[in-house]
Amino acid sequence: MTRRLLAVSCAVLAIASSCGSTREFSGYVRTPAPSSQGISLPVIGGESSRELVASSGNLLAIYFGYTNCPDICPTTLQDLTVALRRLEDASRVEVAMVTVDPDRDLAVLDGYVKSFIPTAIALGTTDESELAAAAQPFGASYLVESVGADIEVAHSTSLYVVDDQGTLLLTWPFGVPSSDISADLNDLLDGRRS
Repeated sequence: MTRRLLAVSCAVLAIASSCGSTREFSGYVRTPAPSSQGISLPVIGGESSRELVASSGNLLAIYFGYTNCPDICPTTLQDLTVALRRLEDASRVEVAMVTVDPDRDLAVLDGYVKSFIPTAIALGTTDESELAAAAQPFGASYLVESVGADIEVAHSTSLYVVDDQGTLLLTWPFGVPSSDISADLNDLLDGRRS
């Protein structure tokens, strides 16, 4: 009887330990995952274009925003900065910011995004169809309107991460804590995809 109880207990423990809890991603996964492969934008301050995919073996965090944003954009970039500091291998996470307000941002976006993340890449174009094509796979939206002497900008507030194939792995809505972004990035760098 004791041996039987011991055997059953061991079996239950073995089954329970094999069902280890997998942390849920804080960002959401779109199915099927869109791809940004083949989509490029000009690098601001450079003479080249950059495809919206990570370098081999890396991840690319992409954000669509603008430099005159009073709150959402700087908060998101600061959260990403803190998340990257928590990573063991932050060098494997590239960062790109795409301006949705190119008329005002092309001259200043590079310095702006680098003030948060010195290795970040600033991307932008005044070609509306090119910008729309870049935003489409991410589901990013934006609207720039002149209202009298003012310019009003509305934009989606999500942060995206793609792999070296351009596959959209996760989308983080605004307000996800930097610790959760960091945990998600660590899981993705370790090869977890769902």
